[in-house]
Amino acid sequence: MIQDQRRPPVLDMTPDGGFREAPRPPVGATWLDRALMKVGGVAVLAALIAGGLVLAASAVVILGLLIPVLLVAGAVGFGSLWWRVRRARRSGGAVFVVSRR
Repeated sequence: MIQDQRRPPVLDMTPDGGFREAPRPPVGATWLDRALMKVGGVAVLAALIAGGLVLAASAVVILGLLIPVLLVAGAVGFGSLWWRVRRARRSGGAVFVVSRR
């Protein structure tokens, strides 16, 4: 079976059973229309690239803000463990206790 690649014609009828006029095909694109189409496509591509870069930069800034939090939390955790080990050694107790089941 051979398929026709063309679209079938659209028959637009009025309520009284008459046919409407077919829409006129657009006038051929001028050189300005083609140039604006290309410039618009490049502008959309540039906007997408810029949006991606803004997203990446935002991620870097957020990670940069989290680095001091990481350092302070690590220092507090290290200080807490160091203090507990120091107190355990002074009292002669066990430094680390591992329970096995």
